[in-house]
Amino acid sequence: MAVTVRIPTTLRPLSGGAKQVEVAAGSLGDVIASLDGAHPGFRDRLLDDDGSLRKFVNVFVDDDDVRYLQGLDTPVADGITVSIIPAVAGG
Repeated sequence: MAVTVRIPTTLRPLSGGAKQVEVAAGSLGDVIASLDGAHPGFRDRLLDDDGSLRKFVNVFVDDDDVRYLQGLDTPVADGITVSIIPAVAGG
């Protein structure tokens, strides 16, 4: 089994247009590394220069915001869905 990662429209050019991709389970950091290995460019779009999640990118493991869990250390088991959701701002 694997982890399903839902890709937002703005990042689909990196995944070849795929709405979702499957990668190996592990910590969220491992999932992002696997995603970037299969589809280069995701790491730069999701993580800042310090290796932390960018402020304007929300990542959910199942339906839980990882900022309220263990961040990049959040465990992601087989069969779990990770959703990448860019923050929307405006007025």
